[in-house]
Amino acid sequence: MKSRRAKQPGFGRLHGHGLLAAVATMFLWGAVPAEAPVADAAMKEDVAAVRTLLRSGADVNAAQGDGMTALHWAAEHGNAELAEMLLYAGANVGAVTRLGDYAPLHLAARSGHGDVVRSLIDAGADVEAATSTGHVTPLHFGAASGRVDVVVALLEAGADVDRAETARGQTALMFAAASGRVEVIKTLLAAGADASTTSTVVDIPEVAAADRAAGQVRDQVLMAFRGDQPPGTSWQPTPAEVQAAVEAANAARSRVATEDIAVTVSDDAQPDPDLGQIAVTSGEQPGEYSNSYADLVYRQGGLAPLHYAVREGRAAAALVLLDGGADIDQRSAGDLTSPMLMAVVNGHFDLALDLLERGADPNLPSHAGLTPLYAAINTYWAPKARYPQQQAYRQQQATHLDVMQAMLEAGADPNARLTKHLWFMEYTFSQLDVDTRGSTPFWRAAYALDLPAMRMLVAYGADPNIPTMKAPERRFGRGGGDPADPSGLPPVPIDGPDVYPIHAATGHAYGTGFAGVSHTHAPDAWLPAVKYLVEEHGADVNARDANGFAPLHWAASRGDNEVIRYLVEQGADATVVSRRGHTTADMANGPVQRISPFPETIALLESLGSKNNNNCVSC
Repeated sequence: MKSRRAKQPGFGRLHGHGLLAAVATMFLWGAVPAEAPVADAAMKEDVAAVRTLLRSGADVNAAQGDGMTALHWAAEHGNAELAEMLLYAGANVGAVTRLGDYAPLHLAARSGHGDVVRSLIDAGADVEAATSTGHVTPLHFGAASGRVDVVVALLEAGADVDRAETARGQTALMFAAASGRVEVIKTLLAAGADASTTSTVVDIPEVAAADRAAGQVRDQVLMAFRGDQPPGTSWQPTPAEVQAAVEAANAARSRVATEDIAVTVSDDAQPDPDLGQIAVTSGEQPGEYSNSYADLVYRQGGLAPLHYAVREGRAAAALVLLDGGADIDQRSAGDLTSPMLMAVVNGHFDLALDLLERGADPNLPSHAGLTPLYAAINTYWAPKARYPQQQAYRQQQATHLDVMQAMLEAGADPNARLTKHLWFMEYTFSQLDVDTRGSTPFWRAAYALDLPAMRMLVAYGADPNIPTMKAPERRFGRGGGDPADPSGLPPVPIDGPDVYPIHAATGHAYGTGFAGVSHTHAPDAWLPAVKYLVEEHGADVNARDANGFAPLHWAASRGDNEVIRYLVEQGADATVVSRRGHTTADMANGPVQRISPFPETIALLESLGSKNNNNCVSC
């Protein structure tokens, strides 16, 4: 769901100038580069030199080291005169490059050279020729180029309007939609292109299961070859043994991927490509919630042309697709993302409003339960992450509040809850240490300290006291059993209440992760947001999350004396202890690495009765 730029295959050439390029070519092909004077002259668009060479009997089809012939260069440059000359001299229209199998027609279509495209077609070029990298056809390239004359020429010559390339299953209409080629979209639709076709779906849990199975089998095969070699002794498998392990791993991966089996690696595994039982379970089981990365991402792809247009913010292309019959509410075949949700997630707020005006349903959730209303807040307040977050919302006329208002007026549910944590919120849990499953738009607004959004949501019926849901812990292999719980609180079951908006608004997870370097929120709004929750909605200042942390713990972890004093004035107990044994003073005392202690806060909490266990990790 998160924006990923359309990966339309491009043509990468080895050809270059100078000694370095020559050496690289010789290294790759194991020979001195072939002499191709006609191609060299065509590369420079030296028509006179090409003519002279051809008259002297030079080979018109001699290719450079990367397979580029003179006709390839004429197609690349769009030089119709040169192309006609070469074709007259017998140039091979079916010649392909060494890397990718690009024919001259691919290059001419990609560069949008309609006259050269027609010349090549007239000379017998195959309009269905496919590259070896993705099986991309000239029509795909022509659609992306935006040149209607190229597309028309290819279609008239018999190109399949709905043929999908194999890397991602994209059709020419998807290429055109992603590139915003409005006139090409109209041409393709008029030629019968299917606007409902979806691209390939990648099932991430299945891929992860197959990879794990392959790894297990590979290791077992190598262990069998190693035999009784003592640990620590030098041992290196032979090439044949490595090959056997690779073949066994590939066989296991194929079985898991194609037969949908759960396999188990036995302890007495032998170096046999049919090594049998690999036990790999993955994906969610009925009634269970998994917060593994693979299960959170779930399935990717399955996008229709309209998804490609809205993902890239191509408003005109999106509207033309709708006029041509595209379903405004078609959800992706991968994670069930609707076009409007796709637009909001990628920050295209103006386009989202256009879709809403066209009748898009604002309540269609993704597989994670994400609706456009929640996404508007999450997109605007996206955390700082190790990967760049989208910034398109900064170039919109509409604000996130405008989008929220319009959706609420159109009947958006203000209490819709996420059914999964959003993996793309900051690309897993690397900094925030927050699981948003069960959160509502109001919770997300509270986490961002966005008072205008909170007030707006309440005005349309939002419940300000819905918490997130407790999820299984991500232990990453840590053992040792469960530690004693000194909090005195009853246990909270999986799916039970976890983090309330009052926790979110006081700094949830600031003292357990590194939210301080990632969390984005309204400036100078900690105390106003807390006061709003307490004074206008009766939030419990002693509410405990599933881990036993109270609002005071989180305020302490930020060194926020102002909020601490306010909470205590409202009856907060400074002596509470979390399930992990953290006092409020402990949370102000560098409880994790890279979080510095707050001496004034420690002193304040100690004066209020909190015990300081002097467990500073960062000191």
